[in-house]
Amino acid sequence: MRKIYKVAQREFVETVKTRTFLLGLLFIPLIIGSIVLFGPWLAPRSDVPRAPVRVRVTSPSKALSAEIKAVFDEYNLAHPLSSLTLDVVDAGSGAVEEKAKEDLRKGRLDAYAALEGNLEGEEGTIRLFTYKAKPSQLDALGTVERLLREAVIDRRYETRGLDRKMLESISNVSIQWAELGEAQDQERTQDKGQQMARMMVPFAFMYLIFIGIVGMGQHMVSSIIEEKNSRIIEVLLSAVSPFELMTGKIAGLAAVGLTVMAFYGVAGYAAARWKGLQIDIGADLLVYGLIYYILGFILFSAILAGVGSVCNTIKETQSLMMPVMLVFIIPMIAWPRLAQEPNGELARVLSYVPPATPMVMILRLSSGTAIWTGEVVVSLLVLMAGVLATVWAAAKVFRTGILLYGKRPGPREILRWLREK
Repeated sequence: MRKIYKVAQREFVETVKTRTFLLGLLFIPLIIGSIVLFGPWLAPRSDVPRAPVRVRVTSPSKALSAEIKAVFDEYNLAHPLSSLTLDVVDAGSGAVEEKAKEDLRKGRLDAYAALEGNLEGEEGTIRLFTYKAKPSQLDALGTVERLLREAVIDRRYETRGLDRKMLESISNVSIQWAELGEAQDQERTQDKGQQMARMMVPFAFMYLIFIGIVGMGQHMVSSIIEEKNSRIIEVLLSAVSPFELMTGKIAGLAAVGLTVMAFYGVAGYAAARWKGLQIDIGADLLVYGLIYYILGFILFSAILAGVGSVCNTIKETQSLMMPVMLVFIIPMIAWPRLAQEPNGELARVLSYVPPATPMVMILRLSSGTAIWTGEVVVSLLVLMAGVLATVWAAAKVFRTGILLYGKRPGPREILRWLREK
């Protein structure tokens, strides 16, 4: 046990003291913090002058033409730095449309809108034409579309004798959510940001497990390949057994992963509180997260230890790791459905697939939905069985493959190692 501790201690220290690890640890919070702090500078500015966008419209109705002019004039009055130059022409023969299209191609227009049919009724179409639209004008073209739609809707209200502003004031209902506390008179207002934060909690827990298991597990392969190629592995095996070396590496890197998860988790929680978001995390959820992380990391790292021991380069491990990585990625892809249906068929099936079990179960437990305790117990038993079987197989392969160099052993040879006592 002392030798395993020494190997784990060495693996932990050698990993966390490197500059690349420290930079990688700070990289994600630094990026997120920069986005939060400098977000206003990254967003599009509305106070920058823009050349007027030239728009021509052919309208089948003088009343509709007048409404379009009124809507565009109102917009230009409110946005003098990004105005729209409007030219409304009564719809006539096809020559009018062809002339507008020709002006588009020659750069005399930026957009052309042809209003067709009975738009003041319930039918009709607005056809919008552009020619090699500039990326800087895409936002303005979207504004043109919105204004034309508003003009048509306003005209439809008028033809039916309805007051649009009055109807909008009637339909405007203020809704305020409040979250009750444990005390009788304790409650706090819950805005959209608070609801979004609550919705993202299951994904945050699953992502932390994913980073801890997959992100740190990759160090297992690189560590083994590096020590194997430099022949340091032979020196280590002169002092410890292959099983002690593998176990120590797994324990050391598990501690590294736990450190990373704790750092990101605390940073995320502190950032949420700084933004005024209330996130309630129970101690039982943290305990479950720790248990599932440790078991999941042992499972994944044992697989990587076995794979790394039979390979000589990182490139060789990639093809062998692809099937396992696909299973780990499935919960990341399917998380919206898993969070929406934590007791659904897909969530329950993946809960008993050992590589996916840690992430799926922590997502289900953090979703706020009641999960039957029996399911948690069974998932832990299945995961433990998977861990024991994987560690046993990985130890067999690691014992022989770690000292092999040159050509990678084939499946038959690896099966023969598994059958050996």
